[in-house]
Amino acid sequence: MSRPRRFYIETWGCQMNELDSQRMAGQLMQQGILPVRAPEEADIILLNSCSVREKAEQKVYSRLGEYRLLKRDRGERGELLIGLCGCVAQQEGERALARVPDLDFVLGPARVGELQEVVAKRRAGERVVATGFPESRQYDVDAVSRHGEYKGMVTIIEGCNKNCTFCIVPKTRGPERSRPMAEILREVHHLVDYGFQEIELLGQTVNHWREPGGEEDFADLLDRVASIPGVQRLRFVTSYPRDFTPRMVEQVGRHANIAPYLHLPVQSGSDRVLRRMGRGYTRSEYLDLVSQLRRARPDLALSTDLIVGFPGETEDDFEQTLELVREVGFAVVYAFKYSPRPGTAAPRLDDAVAAEVADERLQRLFALQEKIQRGINEGLIGREFEVIVTGWGKQPGTQTGRTPCHRVIHFETGPDPVPLGGTTRVQVETAFPYSLLGRRLSVPSEVPA
Repeated sequence: MSRPRRFYIETWGCQMNELDSQRMAGQLMQQGILPVRAPEEADIILLNSCSVREKAEQKVYSRLGEYRLLKRDRGERGELLIGLCGCVAQQEGERALARVPDLDFVLGPARVGELQEVVAKRRAGERVVATGFPESRQYDVDAVSRHGEYKGMVTIIEGCNKNCTFCIVPKTRGPERSRPMAEILREVHHLVDYGFQEIELLGQTVNHWREPGGEEDFADLLDRVASIPGVQRLRFVTSYPRDFTPRMVEQVGRHANIAPYLHLPVQSGSDRVLRRMGRGYTRSEYLDLVSQLRRARPDLALSTDLIVGFPGETEDDFEQTLELVREVGFAVVYAFKYSPRPGTAAPRLDDAVAAEVADERLQRLFALQEKIQRGINEGLIGREFEVIVTGWGKQPGTQTGRTPCHRVIHFETGPDPVPLGGTTRVQVETAFPYSLLGRRLSVPSEVPA
């Protein structure tokens, strides 16, 4: 008897890419193709790529070169299909097939639901490029191989219409397209019935969701999802600052199961740089939104994205960013040096910042944030949190989980380890800049069947 076919997916990038990989895995498993942990064991290899950072294309082609060697080494021992998926696939399209002769197909993010058909066409002899943004798209919630035991991700809006001067997402993910509320609610109910305790709503501009052809906006959707029995925690990412409305802020404060954690990218603390970025808000408007959110939810932990060394950024601009970081007191900062992306406007701006200057600024920002983060975390010592357990710790007899404010916490399991996806109460005893150590106070709850 021949062994079943096997697949391997390598995923780069954001939560939406992670969910796309789960969708592709589910489609393959419906065909009886099984997942493996190493590409050497696979009959199908998918590279689900991200194009947000600099040199994304070079990294993709380098990895495809490694997979080509596997394909050539396989020889007559068996067929190996290689597919390039994700944002670089959308960006490169036909160029990828021309550049990599052993590449079998290219699949853009808006065409993920067509993977079965694309694989079938390739097996029939056709090298396929499935890119672009069709109006009608396949999305089978039953054909998703959900990874993990506690968090179910739901895409509510795809694409982006903002056209920030540094961002390639509108070109790789296409224009904004909201899913109908009824479809979203059905998927959330499906995930709750399946046993997921935490729901995460996804979108490049998640809070710009609008009911197609209707009047409801993200505030209405938050209210409906948070009211579903069994949704113990509700998160959403990524929010665009200028799309927040007072009604949305009200919902964040109204529902206890909306997690007290919000990712709110600011990108810069300088109005001059924000204008050059095309962000559509000012520093004071961002700070006012932060104040509104914290009035509605005093325990809210905020994280953000920052770009250092954007064209034209002066030392004074950068100092304004540092001051904003001090003023807001972010729980987490994701900071990057500016990297020019093809097809965006920012590379045409004058006054490029030297790489060594950007490097030095980035290190100063990291040093400041580490100090702030340590202080915030030390303020949590003695606090108790209901922790959803997400994995095993590096030390024997320990597990790790996430607090409602999305902080990583490690604790000793004792004689009865907590089932992954279960919850337990933990008291913080020690704080580090990037994690917490705690003591378990309760027996684990049952994981929903």
